[in-house]
Amino acid sequence: MRQWAAEIAAIPNWLLVESHSAVGDSAETAALLLPPADQTIHQPLHLWMKTHILPIAGLDEDAQRAQVTAWWRSVDGTERFLLNKLLTGAFRVGVSQRLLTRALAKFSGLDEATIAHRLMGTWDPTADFYASLLATETEDADISRPYPFYLAYALEDAPETLGDLAEWQVEWKWDGIRAQLIRRQGESFLWTRGEELVTERYPDLLTAAAALPDGTVLDGELLPWRDGNVLPFGQLQRRIGRKKVGKKLLKEVPVILLAYDLLELDGEDVRQQPQSWRRERLAQLVTTVNQPSLLLSDVVQTASWTTLTILREESRQRKVEGFMLKRKSAPYR
Repeated sequence: MRQWAAEIAAIPNWLLVESHSAVGDSAETAALLLPPADQTIHQPLHLWMKTHILPIAGLDEDAQRAQVTAWWRSVDGTERFLLNKLLTGAFRVGVSQRLLTRALAKFSGLDEATIAHRLMGTWDPTADFYASLLATETEDADISRPYPFYLAYALEDAPETLGDLAEWQVEWKWDGIRAQLIRRQGESFLWTRGEELVTERYPDLLTAAAALPDGTVLDGELLPWRDGNVLPFGQLQRRIGRKKVGKKLLKEVPVILLAYDLLELDGEDVRQQPQSWRRERLAQLVTTVNQPSLLLSDVVQTASWTTLTILREESRQRKVEGFMLKRKSAPYR
């Protein structure tokens, strides 16, 4: 695109290189090199995305050049710069997803969890999607959509500052891929924390998923697992990114879902139920399903924070990363 702009501006290559060095951004360099627009297109951003920017990916380079140069003739200044950024996939705003979610929630009057839920997964930047994002009706129809993944944070103070150990559920922290396994309306879906749908990449879990009752969502860790033991994370990396896994790799690196939370039961969102309530029903569910690729995360039982601290020193030999501490009375958050 930078080269196209230089050709339209009729400048030599050395000047193009110097221009880019001075500006430091290809999209901005192209925008600044171009002569003023000779026409104007009045379209909202969502129509630009739907009818112009997204479809161009399927064209050959000559067709792409014809389209882009025609658009350049119809926009000026900041609009042209924004267009170039969107075309190159380099448009970034220095705002966290959490802050964006909070702003949309405040603007719409909806709770943050609803907005976060709707932003997960695959969606198109259309006016219809934006309307559905801010819709007051919160019974969303997308059966595949996971719940927002809530993350832990490191405990900086001594564990005794958390109070009575009896109020806490302690589990080992495993080194795998955080995932949600969903069973709704007779279909199964596996989502990773990176908001990627990977169901077909892990056929090892399909039988277990099919055994779950409809309206079930489990939160857990995707782990390479063989003969009752976790394999090094490097083994799991052999499968990450592969859309199809051969029989040899499936045999060498089988995976399980180690479930440690229950987010939906019988089609009802149970995230506001206490951790102890969710754990009890999760244990019942995993036992009833009884599938070798669906296991329950162990609860660590110790008498005191002191003995727990000593036990934590075994993390490396157990191939884990320490402990997860969950208040038994807490909702999922």
